[in-house]
Amino acid sequence: MANGNVREIHPEGHPKVYQRIPRPRWIRFPHPTITHFSKAEFFGYTSAIMIQFFLSIVIKIFPNWITRWFQWCPTSRERLEEAEKEVLSNLKHSYEVENTNIGKCCEKVDSFIRTVSLNKNSDNTPLVLLHGFACGFGVWVMNLDSLSSSRPVYAVDLLGFGLSSRPPFSSDALEAEMQFFISLEKWRESAGLDKFILLGHSMGGYIAASYALHYPERVALLILVDPWGLPEKPISLLHRYEMDAWVKLLDSFLQAFNFLASVRAAGPAGPYLMRHFRSDLLRKYGKFVENPQCILDYIYHCNVQNPSGEVAFKAMTDKSGWAKHPMMYRLNSLDWKVPITFVYGSRSWVNRQPGLQIKYSRLNSFVDVQVIEGAGHHVYADKPQEFNSLINRVCDNLESREFHMRDY
Repeated sequence: MANGNVREIHPEGHPKVYQRIPRPRWIRFPHPTITHFSKAEFFGYTSAIMIQFFLSIVIKIFPNWITRWFQWCPTSRERLEEAEKEVLSNLKHSYEVENTNIGKCCEKVDSFIRTVSLNKNSDNTPLVLLHGFACGFGVWVMNLDSLSSSRPVYAVDLLGFGLSSRPPFSSDALEAEMQFFISLEKWRESAGLDKFILLGHSMGGYIAASYALHYPERVALLILVDPWGLPEKPISLLHRYEMDAWVKLLDSFLQAFNFLASVRAAGPAGPYLMRHFRSDLLRKYGKFVENPQCILDYIYHCNVQNPSGEVAFKAMTDKSGWAKHPMMYRLNSLDWKVPITFVYGSRSWVNRQPGLQIKYSRLNSFVDVQVIEGAGHHVYADKPQEFNSLINRVCDNLESREFHMRDY
């Protein structure tokens, strides 16, 4: 397609040619691997970023008392607990919520991992769920009943997120990663689990992979759902995009800004921003949750607490959102006895090529790549029934030893 133009067929059947615009580095949505936007997409994201940028400027230039007002958020741990309770009230099966003590893992005082568990008395291999960035275990509410139908299920708030402790993390990428996987191992010890199926989504997939690399004897099966942090940053993205002067100017101003900071900075206006920019959650959860607004409230309260986990994630990424220590080639050193299943959404921005490359590089181990049609990045919420069915089948195959490992 010459001259940077793309030919698009509209529903009426008439082709339309429109200009594609290079993606500036300060636009973080949907993902750094997407390097071009249409004009409509570009100006849509630009308007959202400008609102966020305005709030950041207000914080910097207004007197301290106004800054304190803007930084005040209508939240507390108690309100997050209430939001979590309302989300979990949609479950049909009985469940247990507890704060698991993991000891002095990252600081001088004890830390706790918030955990919801179901069907703990089952003898089948337990399934442990790790959520992605900027949320907590409540996002699995459409999956917990089905996934726990034949096995114990534990969903945790990762350290620094949800209602888990929010200790200070290292600013070093590898040390921050280590704090995550050590805290997960301390949680396993306290929970009394021996060997389990470990499933992680997005950033949770990165943490799950890191845990499996260090404690392979504890992982019966590794399931990576639309995982973040696998590929290396492409060489073409190591150089700054060619931009118009005005775009470069905005790029310089907005590089360090992010949406979650704007929600916190907005103070009392934060819930409005969350409703405006994450209205997609109402659509995703509306058919299952009696009051889908509770999901927005839950996500809001998760992200206006002390941003401990957010700081850790930032430490593990470069300015463009790529992992400083990508997992793709590191997984080649994973114990070959640990089977891996990748699950991708067909409409996700996450590139599934790394999963395929890992499959063909681990020739003596079981690696499977599954794609759920019609699902985006949040596979478990976009297509919950298909996701639950697939995960149950994969886990049941482990129980019946139907994995067809090469030379295993």
